[in-house]
Amino acid sequence: MSGKLEVVRAGALTTIQDLGRFGHAGLGVPRSGALDQPAHRLANRLVGNSADAATLETTLTGVAVRTTQAVTVAVTGAPAPVRIDDRPAAWASAVHVPAGAVLDVGAATSGLRSYVAFSGGIAVAPVLGSRSTDLLSCLGPAPLRDGDNLPLGEPLGHPIHTDMALWEAPPQELVLPVLLGPRDDWFTAAALRTLGAARFAVSSHSNRIALRMNGPVLERAVHGELASEGMVLGGIQVPPDGKPVVFLADCPTTGGYPVIGVVPESRLAAAAQATPGLPVRFVPMRRPRLSLSGRSGRSGW
Repeated sequence: MSGKLEVVRAGALTTIQDLGRFGHAGLGVPRSGALDQPAHRLANRLVGNSADAATLETTLTGVAVRTTQAVTVAVTGAPAPVRIDDRPAAWASAVHVPAGAVLDVGAATSGLRSYVAFSGGIAVAPVLGSRSTDLLSCLGPAPLRDGDNLPLGEPLGHPIHTDMALWEAPPQELVLPVLLGPRDDWFTAAALRTLGAARFAVSSHSNRIALRMNGPVLERAVHGELASEGMVLGGIQVPPDGKPVVFLADCPTTGGYPVIGVVPESRLAAAAQATPGLPVRFVPMRRPRLSLSGRSGRSGW
């Protein structure tokens, strides 16, 4: 018989996340899923789950849950104190939690989001093929509240016990490579230089939808209206205030402000751990082009 989790302390924002909701952009449905995918995958692997099992994604202040049966857990992502019935437990390691015990993941000591995996995964009903909470379209389970009860699935694999788990520490400076386009020609040459040379900082208004920036304004060369276009994960949209916005997992599927560039998806995990005020540097990348001979060449940005 599968067990359950009782939410003792929901924390500032704790959501259920898996690898995301794919193939529904035509319906206006974002991908969602864990913002720090490597941390989500590691937590699942440590407890013997498949990568697509649902975990808890906490924000800054952690979470506390009581289990109705014995379960194996692992906490990864932002480092945080882990306690079981008020006794210290290991972080980034498979840990046994007895039936009736309270697992308490405290406030992050660095970074922003921790990931809590349970053997068997969190077995809420999938919506459009995913168990992820989508804060933009309000699909999937609602963010956790005190007193909620969550079902657990049946464990299928075996926990991995290791002396060391490799992980990337939350950044002291967020460095994001950028492929310019498709609308970089809507900005002045000075704006493109500013994007690559200036220092920005993460705004406190950031969330799972987008990482918002404080810093210099990117001046537009074209001031007309832009018809809505498709948006992609990692797109850097520039609204009328001129301050770039980096889209994350819950971003809209279309938008009407120009996208100056795109951060490759593989480099977005660090953005999940970016706390307000963290320095940000964009690094525009060279893009391939076809030369007159038909061979691939390189062009500047």
